[in-house]
Amino acid sequence: MTPSFKRNRRLRTTANLRAMVRETTLSKNDFIYPIFVIEGENIKNEIPSMPGIYQFSLDQYEAELKRVVEAGVPSIILFGVPSEKDACGTEAYNDEGIVQRATKLTKQLYPDLVVLADTCLCQYTDHGHCGVVEGDYVDNDQSLELLAKTAVSQARAGADIIAPSNMMDGFVAVIREALDEAGFVNVPIMSYAVKYASAYYGPFRDAADSAPQFGDRKTYQMDPANRREALREAESDIDEGADFLIVKPALSYLDVMREVKDMTNLPVVAYNVSGEYSMVKAAAAQGWIDEKAIVLETLLSMKRAGADLIMTYHAIDAACWLEEN
Repeated sequence: MTPSFKRNRRLRTTANLRAMVRETTLSKNDFIYPIFVIEGENIKNEIPSMPGIYQFSLDQYEAELKRVVEAGVPSIILFGVPSEKDACGTEAYNDEGIVQRATKLTKQLYPDLVVLADTCLCQYTDHGHCGVVEGDYVDNDQSLELLAKTAVSQARAGADIIAPSNMMDGFVAVIREALDEAGFVNVPIMSYAVKYASAYYGPFRDAADSAPQFGDRKTYQMDPANRREALREAESDIDEGADFLIVKPALSYLDVMREVKDMTNLPVVAYNVSGEYSMVKAAAAQGWIDEKAIVLETLLSMKRAGADLIMTYHAIDAACWLEEN
Protein backbone atom coordinates (compact mmCIF):
# COMPACT_ATOMS: atom_id res chain seq x y z
CA MET A 1 0.00 0.00 0.00
CA THR A 2 1.39 3.45 -0.98
CA PRO A 3 1.84 5.71 2.06
CA SER A 4 -0.25 8.89 2.04
CA PHE A 5 2.57 11.18 3.19
CA LYS A 6 5.06 13.08 1.02
CA ARG A 7 8.69 11.94 0.87
CA ASN A 8 10.46 15.27 1.00
CA ARG A 9 13.70 13.55 2.00
CA ARG A 10 14.10 12.23 -1.56
CA LEU A 11 15.79 15.51 -2.50
CA ARG A 12 18.31 15.24 0.36
CA THR A 13 19.80 11.83 -0.26
CA THR A 14 23.21 12.92 -1.64
CA ALA A 15 25.39 16.01 -1.48
CA ASN A 16 25.09 16.62 -5.22
CA LEU A 17 21.32 16.30 -5.13
CA ARG A 18 21.12 18.73 -2.22
CA ALA A 19 23.29 21.15 -4.17
CA MET A 20 21.03 20.89 -7.22
CA VAL A 21 17.96 22.03 -5.29
CA ARG A 22 19.67 24.55 -3.01
CA GLU A 23 17.58 27.71 -2.92
CA THR A 24 20.09 30.15 -1.43
CA THR A 25 23.81 30.44 -2.08
CA LEU A 26 26.63 32.33 -0.42
CA SER A 27 29.59 33.70 -2.37
CA LYS A 28 32.68 35.75 -1.56
CA ASN A 29 31.31 38.27 -4.06
CA ASP A 30 28.55 39.00 -1.53
CA PHE A 31 30.95 40.41 1.04
CA ILE A 32 31.96 43.93 2.04
CA TYR A 33 34.79 44.03 4.59
CA PRO A 34 34.93 46.87 7.16
CA ILE A 35 38.38 48.32 7.92
CA PHE A 36 39.35 50.88 10.56
CA VAL A 37 42.11 53.31 9.59
CA ILE A 38 43.82 55.53 12.15
CA GLU A 39 46.18 58.48 12.08
CA GLY A 40 49.82 57.78 12.94
CA GLU A 41 52.58 55.37 11.98
CA ASN A 42 53.36 51.73 12.68
CA ILE A 43 50.00 51.18 14.36
CA LYS A 44 48.18 47.88 14.33
CA ASN A 45 45.91 47.94 17.36
CA GLU A 46 43.78 44.86 17.97
CA ILE A 47 40.36 45.85 19.25
CA PRO A 48 39.92 44.00 22.57
CA SER A 49 36.20 43.45 22.07
CA MET A 50 36.66 42.32 18.44
CA PRO A 51 39.34 39.60 18.27
CA GLY A 52 41.08 39.58 14.90
CA ILE A 53 39.99 43.12 13.96
CA TYR A 54 42.47 46.00 14.10
CA GLN A 55 42.94 49.71 13.70
CA PHE A 56 45.58 50.28 11.00
CA SER A 57 47.79 53.25 10.30
CA LEU A 58 48.28 53.68 6.58
CA ASP A 59 51.72 52.04 6.56
CA GLN A 60 50.16 48.90 8.11
CA TYR A 61 46.95 49.15 6.09
CA GLU A 62 48.61 47.96 2.88
CA ALA A 63 49.13 44.47 4.31
CA GLU A 64 45.46 44.24 5.25
CA LEU A 65 44.44 45.31 1.77
CA LYS A 66 46.61 42.53 0.37
CA ARG A 67 44.78 40.01 2.57
CA VAL A 68 41.44 41.28 1.27
CA VAL A 69 42.47 40.99 -2.36
CA GLU A 70 44.11 37.57 -1.95
CA ALA A 71 40.94 36.25 -0.30
CA GLY A 72 38.91 37.47 -3.28
CA VAL A 73 36.72 39.86 -1.29
CA PRO A 74 35.64 42.50 -3.84
CA SER A 75 34.85 45.48 -1.63
CA ILE A 76 35.69 47.26 1.61
CA ILE A 77 34.11 49.98 3.71
CA LEU A 78 36.41 52.44 5.48
CA PHE A 79 35.92 53.90 8.95
CA GLY A 80 38.31 56.60 10.13
CA VAL A 81 39.79 57.35 13.55
CA PRO A 82 41.22 60.89 13.43
CA SER A 83 43.91 62.32 15.67
CA GLU A 84 41.83 65.41 16.43
CA LYS A 85 38.12 65.86 17.07
CA ASP A 86 35.91 68.91 17.41
CA ALA A 87 32.25 69.80 17.80
CA CYS A 88 31.62 69.83 14.04
CA GLY A 89 33.64 66.77 13.03
CA THR A 90 35.90 68.83 10.78
CA GLU A 91 38.23 65.93 9.98
CA ALA A 92 35.33 64.05 8.34
CA TYR A 93 35.34 66.49 5.40
CA ASN A 94 39.05 67.27 5.35
CA ASP A 95 40.36 66.35 1.89
CA GLU A 96 43.50 65.08 3.64
CA GLY A 97 41.58 63.24 6.34
CA ILE A 98 42.37 59.66 7.24
CA VAL A 99 39.58 58.06 5.18
CA GLN A 100 40.34 60.25 2.19
CA ARG A 101 44.03 59.31 2.28
CA ALA A 102 43.20 55.63 2.78
CA THR A 103 40.85 55.78 -0.20
CA LYS A 104 43.50 57.33 -2.43
CA LEU A 105 46.05 54.73 -1.35
CA THR A 106 43.62 51.89 -1.98
CA LYS A 107 42.81 53.06 -5.49
CA GLN A 108 46.53 53.45 -6.26
CA LEU A 109 47.34 49.93 -5.11
CA TYR A 110 44.18 48.06 -6.14
CA PRO A 111 42.11 50.18 -8.51
CA ASP A 112 39.53 47.43 -9.05
CA LEU A 113 38.76 47.03 -5.35
CA VAL A 114 35.43 48.70 -4.62
CA VAL A 115 35.83 51.29 -1.86
CA LEU A 116 32.87 52.40 0.23
CA ALA A 117 33.22 55.41 2.52
CA ASP A 118 31.13 55.50 5.67
CA THR A 119 29.63 58.99 5.77
CA CYS A 120 28.99 59.99 9.34
CA LEU A 121 30.39 62.41 11.92
CA CYS A 122 30.37 60.33 15.12
CA GLN A 123 34.01 59.23 14.85
CA TYR A 124 35.08 62.85 14.25
CA THR A 125 33.06 64.81 16.82
CA ASP A 126 34.28 65.36 20.36
CA HIS A 127 30.77 64.63 21.64
CA GLY A 128 30.42 61.36 19.71
CA HIS A 129 27.09 62.15 18.09
CA CYS A 130 26.36 61.85 14.36
CA GLY A 131 25.74 65.53 13.74
CA VAL A 132 25.83 69.08 15.07
CA VAL A 133 24.67 69.33 18.68
CA GLU A 134 22.55 72.24 19.90
CA GLY A 135 22.15 71.94 23.66
CA ASP A 136 21.51 68.24 24.12
CA TYR A 137 19.82 67.69 20.75
CA VAL A 138 21.33 66.76 17.38
CA ASP A 139 20.24 69.43 14.89
CA ASN A 140 19.07 67.68 11.74
CA ASP A 141 19.48 70.36 9.06
CA GLN A 142 22.80 71.78 10.24
CA SER A 143 24.14 68.22 10.26
CA LEU A 144 23.03 67.65 6.68
CA GLU A 145 25.28 70.44 5.42
CA LEU A 146 28.37 68.83 6.96
CA LEU A 147 27.41 65.35 5.82
CA ALA A 148 27.07 66.60 2.25
CA LYS A 149 30.54 68.16 2.46
CA THR A 150 31.89 64.86 3.80
CA ALA A 151 30.34 62.85 0.98
CA VAL A 152 31.78 65.15 -1.70
CA SER A 153 35.22 65.02 -0.09
CA GLN A 154 35.10 61.22 0.00
CA ALA A 155 34.00 61.02 -3.63
CA ARG A 156 36.76 63.44 -4.60
CA ALA A 157 39.26 61.09 -2.92
CA GLY A 158 38.05 58.24 -5.15
CA ALA A 159 35.38 56.44 -3.13
CA ASP A 160 33.30 54.26 -5.43
CA ILE A 161 30.24 54.29 -3.16
CA ILE A 162 29.08 56.74 -0.49
CA ALA A 163 27.52 54.97 2.50
CA PRO A 164 25.83 57.51 4.81
CA SER A 165 25.04 56.06 8.25
CA ASN A 166 23.92 59.12 10.19
CA MET A 167 20.11 58.65 10.14
CA MET A 168 19.32 62.34 9.73
CA ASP A 169 16.04 63.02 7.92
CA GLY A 170 16.67 63.88 4.28
CA PHE A 171 20.30 62.78 4.24
CA VAL A 172 20.03 60.86 0.96
CA ALA A 173 18.41 63.78 -0.88
CA VAL A 174 20.95 66.32 0.35
CA ILE A 175 23.95 64.09 -0.34
CA ARG A 176 22.64 63.16 -3.79
CA GLU A 177 22.21 66.81 -4.69
CA ALA A 178 25.70 67.68 -3.41
CA LEU A 179 27.34 64.81 -5.29
CA ASP A 180 25.56 65.72 -8.51
CA GLU A 181 26.47 69.40 -8.23
CA ALA A 182 30.12 68.43 -7.65
CA GLY A 183 30.14 66.29 -10.80
CA PHE A 184 29.82 62.88 -9.11
CA VAL A 185 26.56 61.89 -10.77
CA ASN A 186 27.76 58.31 -11.21
CA VAL A 187 28.76 57.74 -7.57
CA PRO A 188 26.00 55.65 -5.96
CA ILE A 189 24.64 56.02 -2.44
CA MET A 190 24.39 52.95 -0.23
CA SER A 191 22.04 54.28 2.41
CA TYR A 192 21.90 53.02 5.97
CA ALA A 193 18.17 53.24 5.42
CA VAL A 194 17.10 51.10 8.38
CA LYS A 195 19.45 51.57 11.32
CA TYR A 196 18.24 50.66 14.77
CA ALA A 197 19.44 52.10 18.09
CA SER A 198 20.94 48.75 18.96
CA ALA A 199 22.97 47.29 21.81
CA TYR A 200 24.84 45.24 19.18
CA TYR A 201 27.06 48.23 18.28
CA GLY A 202 29.11 48.21 21.48
CA PRO A 203 32.36 46.73 20.11
CA PHE A 204 32.27 49.03 17.06
CA ARG A 205 32.30 52.05 19.34
CA ASP A 206 35.53 50.71 20.84
CA ALA A 207 36.98 50.27 17.35
CA ALA A 208 35.95 53.68 16.03
CA ASP A 209 36.24 55.57 19.33
CA SER A 210 32.73 56.85 18.67
CA ALA A 211 30.72 56.35 21.86
CA PRO A 212 28.42 59.31 22.64
CA GLN A 213 29.79 61.48 25.45
CA PHE A 214 26.27 62.17 26.69
CA GLY A 215 22.83 60.70 26.14
CA ASP A 216 22.24 58.19 23.39
CA ARG A 217 21.24 58.09 19.71
CA LYS A 218 17.60 57.16 20.16
CA THR A 219 16.31 60.47 18.76
CA TYR A 220 17.73 59.61 15.33
CA GLN A 221 18.33 55.85 15.21
CA MET A 222 15.26 53.62 15.18
CA ASP A 223 13.40 51.95 18.05
CA PRO A 224 14.09 48.18 17.88
CA ALA A 225 10.40 47.54 18.55
CA ASN A 226 9.29 49.11 15.26
CA ARG A 227 8.76 47.27 11.98
CA ARG A 228 6.46 49.54 9.98
CA GLU A 229 8.70 52.51 10.70
CA ALA A 230 11.53 50.66 8.94
CA LEU A 231 9.48 50.50 5.77
CA ARG A 232 8.75 54.23 5.99
CA GLU A 233 12.47 54.93 6.37
CA ALA A 234 13.29 52.72 3.39
CA GLU A 235 10.57 54.34 1.26
CA SER A 236 11.93 57.80 2.07
CA ASP A 237 15.43 56.85 0.98
CA ILE A 238 14.17 55.23 -2.21
CA ASP A 239 12.26 58.42 -3.05
CA GLU A 240 15.35 60.52 -2.33
CA GLY A 241 17.54 58.54 -4.74
CA ALA A 242 19.30 55.78 -2.78
CA ASP A 243 20.93 53.09 -4.91
CA PHE A 244 21.27 50.45 -2.16
CA LEU A 245 19.46 50.00 1.18
CA ILE A 246 21.23 48.76 4.32
CA VAL A 247 19.47 47.04 7.23
CA LYS A 248 21.52 47.30 10.43
CA PRO A 249 21.92 45.20 12.55
CA ALA A 250 21.22 42.07 10.57
CA LEU A 251 20.77 39.02 12.76
CA SER A 252 18.00 40.23 15.06
CA TYR A 253 16.26 42.05 12.19
CA LEU A 254 15.96 39.36 9.53
CA ASP A 255 12.18 39.86 9.48
CA VAL A 256 12.68 43.53 8.65
CA MET A 257 15.22 42.66 5.97
CA ARG A 258 12.72 40.37 4.26
CA GLU A 259 10.05 43.05 4.29
CA VAL A 260 12.43 45.67 2.90
CA LYS A 261 13.48 43.26 0.16
CA ASP A 262 9.86 42.52 -0.72
CA MET A 263 9.05 46.23 -1.12
CA THR A 264 11.90 47.19 -3.49
CA ASN A 265 13.96 46.09 -6.45
CA LEU A 266 17.02 47.91 -5.10
CA PRO A 267 19.91 45.82 -3.75
CA VAL A 268 19.52 45.21 -0.02
CA VAL A 269 22.60 45.04 2.22
CA ALA A 270 22.84 43.32 5.59
CA TYR A 271 25.28 44.75 8.11
CA ASN A 272 26.51 41.84 10.25
CA VAL A 273 27.55 44.19 13.05
CA SER A 274 30.32 44.13 15.65
CA GLY A 275 28.28 42.65 18.49
CA GLU A 276 27.15 39.76 16.28
CA TYR A 277 30.77 39.15 15.29
CA SER A 278 32.12 39.35 18.83
CA MET A 279 29.58 36.92 20.27
CA VAL A 280 30.63 34.30 17.74
CA LYS A 281 34.33 34.91 18.38
CA ALA A 282 33.86 34.68 22.16
CA ALA A 283 31.92 31.41 21.97
CA ALA A 284 34.41 29.95 19.48
CA ALA A 285 37.33 30.87 21.75
CA GLN A 286 35.68 28.82 24.50
CA GLY A 287 35.25 25.85 22.18
CA TRP A 288 31.48 26.01 22.54
CA ILE A 289 30.72 26.30 18.82
CA ASP A 290 32.19 25.43 15.42
CA GLU A 291 33.15 28.93 14.26
CA LYS A 292 33.28 28.15 10.54
CA ALA A 293 29.91 26.36 10.53
CA ILE A 294 28.22 29.03 12.65
CA VAL A 295 29.55 31.93 10.56
CA LEU A 296 28.59 30.43 7.21
CA GLU A 297 25.12 29.47 8.48
CA THR A 298 24.59 32.94 9.93
CA LEU A 299 25.64 34.70 6.72
CA LEU A 300 23.48 32.32 4.69
CA SER A 301 20.48 33.26 6.86
CA MET A 302 20.97 36.88 5.85
CA LYS A 303 21.00 35.97 2.17
CA ARG A 304 17.88 33.86 2.68
CA ALA A 305 16.16 36.78 4.39
CA GLY A 306 16.71 38.91 1.30
CA ALA A 307 20.20 40.42 1.52
CA ASP A 308 22.00 40.80 -1.79
CA LEU A 309 25.24 41.86 -0.07
CA ILE A 310 26.64 41.49 3.44
CA MET A 311 28.96 43.82 5.34
CA THR A 312 30.78 41.53 7.73
CA TYR A 313 33.95 41.38 9.81
CA HIS A 314 34.02 37.66 8.95
CA ALA A 315 34.48 38.46 5.23
CA ILE A 316 38.08 37.31 4.77
CA ASP A 317 37.63 34.12 6.80
CA ALA A 318 34.30 33.35 5.17
CA ALA A 319 35.69 33.87 1.67
CA CYS A 320 38.52 31.43 2.40
CA TRP A 321 36.15 28.88 3.95
CA LEU A 322 33.89 29.01 0.89
CA GLU A 323 36.91 28.27 -1.31
CA GLU A 324 37.59 25.16 0.76
CA ASN A 325 34.04 23.82 0.39
